[in-house]
Formats: sequence, C-alpha cells, structure tokens
Amino acid sequence: MLKQTGKTTVGALANHIWSIAGSDARSDVSATFMQPFVSHTNSNATTFGLNTETTYNWISDTWVVPINLTVSQLTKFGKQPVSIGGGVRYYVESPTGGPNWGPKLTLTFLFPTGG
Repeated sequence: MLKQTGKTTVGALANHIWSIAGSDARSDVSATFMQPFVSHTNSNATTFGLNTETTYNWISDTWVVPINLTVSQLTKFGKQPVSIGGGVRYYVESPTGGPNWGPKLTLTFLFPTGG
C-alpha cells in the first residue's frame, strides 16, 4: 500500500512466508517481512528515500533490521527511462556475526504507459 501526496510517497510492503509441506531434509520456514518507506522527489527528478527491510524469523527468534538511506536519479539510456541510485544501510539488529552496515545500489528500468 502507498499514498502519494505531491512529490512525497509513504507506504509499506509486507508478507509472511512459511513452509507447509516438502522434504523433511529441509528446514521449516516461518518469516515475516516488513518494508515501510518514505521518499521525496525534487524538481530535478532526484529521489531521497528512507526505509527498512525488516525480517523476523519466527523459528529462530531472530531479527534483521537494516535502515536504508538512499538517493536515486531518473535518467535515460537512449529512450529507456531508468532510475540509478545508491545509499547506505545500517543494521539496527542482525544475528550474531551479521553485518553492521553495507552499501545499497539500485538500477530500475521504468516502463511508463501513456495516458
């Protein structure tokens, strides 16, 4: 779900996956994913974003909580519009031995429709 007001977008994605059948040789799965986000695009088509890509593993009782700060720019490769971006992610919570921070790079091909 999302709400756009002017040049600002606020929203969230969420899902839960779990195993219900399959090989006993594989581990069971039960994980919730949540991605709340906010972004703002300026008049130069530069977008500034803040989000998290939080995952909770119900079986191991572990969280992975990165906070992402990103900047992307709308441009074109020939006639193809693309958004190129980058940022940094800081892990508020991760399993023992997990990362503390990391880079985030994005390349999104856009296919606008007329109308």
